[in-house]
Amino acid sequence: MHRSRTNAQGFIGVWVIVGLLLVHAETALAKIALKPADTEAGYIACLLINEAPFPGEKGWTSEKDTQAAMSSILWVIHGRIHHVPTGYRQVQIAAIKTDNIIDVITAGGERGQCDGFYKDRNGKPKAVARVHKRIDYLLNLANEGAPGRFARLMLYAQGLADAYVADGIKGADRYAHLKLVGPIKVTGRAYSWMTDKDCYKPGGAFVRIPNSQEGSLGGNRFFTLKEP
Repeated sequence: MHRSRTNAQGFIGVWVIVGLLLVHAETALAKIALKPADTEAGYIACLLINEAPFPGEKGWTSEKDTQAAMSSILWVIHGRIHHVPTGYRQVQIAAIKTDNIIDVITAGGERGQCDGFYKDRNGKPKAVARVHKRIDYLLNLANEGAPGRFARLMLYAQGLADAYVADGIKGADRYAHLKLVGPIKVTGRAYSWMTDKDCYKPGGAFVRIPNSQEGSLGGNRFFTLKEP
């Protein structure tokens, strides 16, 4: 009787282990998915992914760098709504007067503030085909094999977007307390970003944040504003 119970316990134990392995396998193979692009959180995530480099792409250096770029881009858009500096009008830095993040992203149309992001004739936020094509490609890579860097970056972008829609922006703005760029007095915060090439400059009152002040993140150059 004692031996029989031992065998039964061993048999049950094997099935418990098998069950745990199956659960682990299912979890490991779970597909990474983004919110639909026609939702607010999905649309914001599309922008963050589109504007930041992934492994193997130009501008890529590390996960941390790409995550920092995504966070700073979200802070730029947020700042254009909620942190317009004294002496400036929102329309000067956001090309629109609004309290809605989608309006800021789509301001100026297809070749406007955020290249490739616009509203159609019915006022629905859209993105050009190349944006969706790249995101689909990255999602396919994220879902190949066990979750890795691609999956983590996708989830990070969607997590930032979800948190923003639910509770507003989280984390620190790395440029919030910026007061001087060389001899130039500035407002603090970044209000624009562009591909990190010397030929790309927003002009006007925008001031290039140098590398020494973390102005280059994820292949993008961030810009603050002159103190008026």
